[in-house]
Amino acid sequence: MAEQKEGSSVQLHQEDVDKNKGGDPHATPLITQEEKVKQPAAVVGSPSSSVKVEAGLDNGKPSSASSSERHISIQTTLGGLEMLVDLNGAGRKACPLCPEEKFKACYSHKLRRHLQNLHWKVYVEFEGQRMCICHLPCRQLKPSLSGDQSPGRLVAHYHCVVCSVTIARKTDMISHLKRHINKGETEASYTGGSDVPFEDPIPIGQAYEIMKELGTNVQLLPNHTTPQKSDTYFNRKMKTNRQLVFCSLAVLAEERNPLECLDAFGATGIMGLQWAKHLRNAVKVTINDINETCVKMIRENCHLNHIRVEGGRVPRHTDAAGDVEGVPIASVEVVKMDANVIMHLRPFDYIHLDPFGTAVNYLDAAFRNVRNLGIVSVTSTDTGSLYSKALNVTLRHYSCQIVRTEYYRELAGRMVVATVARAAARCNKGIEVLLAVAVEHFVLVVVRVLRGPTQADESAKKIRQLIHCQWCEERVFLKVGSMVEENLYRQLPCNCHGSMPGKTAVELGPLWAGPLFNTGFLRRMLSAAVRHSMDDIQALVKTLICESECTTLKSFSTHGHSLHSSQVECGVVIKTLQKAEEATSGDQSGKRKMTEESGNVMKKVKPDTSLEHPPFYYSIHRHSIRGMNMPKLNKFLQYLTEAGFRVSRTHFDPTGVRTDATLAQFKAILTKYSVPTYTTSQTGSLGLSTEEGGRKVE
Repeated sequence: MAEQKEGSSVQLHQEDVDKNKGGDPHATPLITQEEKVKQPAAVVGSPSSSVKVEAGLDNGKPSSASSSERHISIQTTLGGLEMLVDLNGAGRKACPLCPEEKFKACYSHKLRRHLQNLHWKVYVEFEGQRMCICHLPCRQLKPSLSGDQSPGRLVAHYHCVVCSVTIARKTDMISHLKRHINKGETEASYTGGSDVPFEDPIPIGQAYEIMKELGTNVQLLPNHTTPQKSDTYFNRKMKTNRQLVFCSLAVLAEERNPLECLDAFGATGIMGLQWAKHLRNAVKVTINDINETCVKMIRENCHLNHIRVEGGRVPRHTDAAGDVEGVPIASVEVVKMDANVIMHLRPFDYIHLDPFGTAVNYLDAAFRNVRNLGIVSVTSTDTGSLYSKALNVTLRHYSCQIVRTEYYRELAGRMVVATVARAAARCNKGIEVLLAVAVEHFVLVVVRVLRGPTQADESAKKIRQLIHCQWCEERVFLKVGSMVEENLYRQLPCNCHGSMPGKTAVELGPLWAGPLFNTGFLRRMLSAAVRHSMDDIQALVKTLICESECTTLKSFSTHGHSLHSSQVECGVVIKTLQKAEEATSGDQSGKRKMTEESGNVMKKVKPDTSLEHPPFYYSIHRHSIRGMNMPKLNKFLQYLTEAGFRVSRTHFDPTGVRTDATLAQFKAILTKYSVPTYTTSQTGSLGLSTEEGGRKVE
């Protein structure tokens, strides 16, 4: 009886509203443009929130959620969609799911076709309900670089029937609904309509997705994988990149602390949170992002991981037993600022740049205030320009001429390092490359900064042009002073110029001609990876160590080095804080010892160029001989070592071989140990006789 009374009161109230509008009490009320965007939200806990209003439902059938909780684009039948507007009346009528600037008011027959063809047939179905496409300005506008929200192009989207979130792409909405099904959230139990502001905190586990990586929890939006549709972009495939950056910061934290480190592009803030959570007091983390949505998401993720935000409230989490955890495990500083501005204003010991695309626009600001012997890590994801797919973009961003080669990944790494070296030289600073990795869809470069014009000149001398043969793909760096075109072919060890017609060699660059790895730094990164249980990158770091030494030996020590084995980087001997303490406690003599305040630089050491790894690599599949079975890769490495060449595998290419042998010597050894494809039985049945390597096969 109570429900009938409440239902009759709602019906009387609806009739009073219709009478006030001067219309038929049984006709469907027209929806204005303001009412289409802002739907009335149910108040949680009020008696009216449990009443299911039948006005506006499809064919009088009640839905699993009330009309105040779901968007008007969610319908079960075409009749319900047509009931949003009076199609039987005279005059022009506006579409309830399109703004006036997109679809002007028209007559009923045209509007009926529009609703059927554009909205009803473009949908995502879930539990018998259709989420029709909506063109209303329901989505929040993204702020521009200046920080203000400028009106942009309206994006078509779908409204989720479960959590009322807006998603632009149909495939993303299907994936979003699958996550709801996996969590058991199959009913529209979310209160609050589409007028809920985006920046209001939403309960964890409902509209957000929780992801855990390296012991750090972050909240993710449903469309976090597409940066064009989400401000808080997150890529799960960049886990290797985040762990490599973390290990490089952990190695720097062993030399001196506390470190002032900056994550210039925070997004979800997962990288900076991992730094603060695992390195604790050794680092002072600053997470920056220009987007207001990202900044609020980063603050929520800090509270989720019991990390205090400097200048904000201290998170107090209560467990199941009722105990309050009032003491945060670490603290970070969250800043809303342009990346160039914050790097110009404040000095840092460690700066990580990971924008969406190229990072060339932020290199000058990064090297302006970075401290001496600090580290700058750059992640570039513009693979189209790095891997020779968009040559005009490569020339515009990196001022470099390249072509598609077999060693294109290392070519991309050397191109990024050359751009970083030029940016550092403009600030009278030199660099030492500690790490250059090109895996999956990113290129990571980690360099140590050396202050002074002398160091800048030394780095600039390592930027050279590359001579590349287009026939055999032999390559060699151009010697300093050899700028005459006739001398280009003479520097190549191949004789393709004399045997092939036309121009066989091209000039590529400018590229970095120095080493791409530092063995001592990589060994310390391996120790940090073992210490923090990063099993995913240990195999990669071991490959990098072998590649930096150009050897196939795999003898790694993760327990640290002895005191007499100094860490040499860029001609500078660097001692960590632990080694300095051990030296002070172990030596009982009265001589003056090195302390933390005296710095890390002890003396300059002339680097041994003979120990540098050879540039570039050869692909064993690219230079295989037709009709011959080549040996296994590990066997072939052994053959090259027995011939007296330095050899190692490379992470750039699983079939690549890094060696100091020329291409002719490489092919000679490959031909020597290759066998014919035809077996003995096949050649005997055909009556053929071949002779290979002094052996006669009949």
